[in-house]
Amino acid sequence: MQEKNRLTSPEIANLWTHYIRETLSVCVNKYMLHTIQDSEIHSLFQTALQYSLNHIDTLKALFKKEKFPIPNGFTKEDLNLEAPSLFTDVLCLKSLYMMSTHGHNEMSLAFTTSIRKDIVEFYYQCNLDAMEIYKKAKDLLISKQLYLKPPIYITPNKVGMIKKYSYVTDVFGKQRPMNAIESGHTYFNLNKAMIAKAMIFGFTQVSKNPNVRALLEKSVQTTTNHITSLSSLLTKENIHLPKSVETEVTNSTVSPFSDRLMLLQTGFFYGVAVTYYNAALISSMRADIAIINEKAALTSLWMFNRIGKEMIDNQWLEQPPQADDRKRLGH
Repeated sequence: MQEKNRLTSPEIANLWTHYIRETLSVCVNKYMLHTIQDSEIHSLFQTALQYSLNHIDTLKALFKKEKFPIPNGFTKEDLNLEAPSLFTDVLCLKSLYMMSTHGHNEMSLAFTTSIRKDIVEFYYQCNLDAMEIYKKAKDLLISKQLYLKPPIYITPNKVGMIKKYSYVTDVFGKQRPMNAIESGHTYFNLNKAMIAKAMIFGFTQVSKNPNVRALLEKSVQTTTNHITSLSSLLTKENIHLPKSVETEVTNSTVSPFSDRLMLLQTGFFYGVAVTYYNAALISSMRADIAIINEKAALTSLWMFNRIGKEMIDNQWLEQPPQADDRKRLGH
């Protein structure tokens, strides 16, 4: 029975990664709660923080039950609650909206790759929590007129079939209009990139480590390039763009977070960006749009790896659980 109930490798990976990510969220949410003035946004962040703390308690209990070392994650040492506001309430809310999107996707993957009943039930609840935060964040953005709707297309009046391969290959001269799938992915990724850029821009402003700051500045430029490419696609189609949020970063130069936390958060932005750009890539049927998404995915992956190297060089990156070394055990 004990052998039967051992954690599988996906379950171990999900629990370990979840703990790191959740402790980071606790630090970020605690700081934002310390600075947010809007009562509705403050209340939502309190809910988000409580969910994270609940998840951490469950994770710790699971680690203890399995005699599994609890990861270090992020602690009060990575947080400076004395720092003044770095982000306005608007950017705090938009960041929570974006992170709840990512969180739900991560929880869904953990749910579908888990087998053991207690782990499945845990991630079932985590998904419900993430969906609730996402829904409430979106509702708040809409109620405060901060949510700009994606492109709206006229409802088609008939079903059509693609008749020529030029639907895919025509990239010069007069191109066909973007279809709803292509414009939807482009708008979604552009909006996420704008929020991520503002967050990284704030990190750049307060980082005191020269190497970290240089890497964050490179991250801002990389994300700017993505924004420029995606914006050009929508502008050519006379489709409105999401609103930039860089002005929602204050002029504070006091860091609320450790360089380690800011670098890992930035790396996380690029890690999930790879997933979303690749989703747009395989869904795009116009070759030039596919190429732009492929380039964005590759440069995001490069930045993700570069950030990982910097974290390893500083001994800031915890080692994930390893598989048994069967060759060594055999000697």
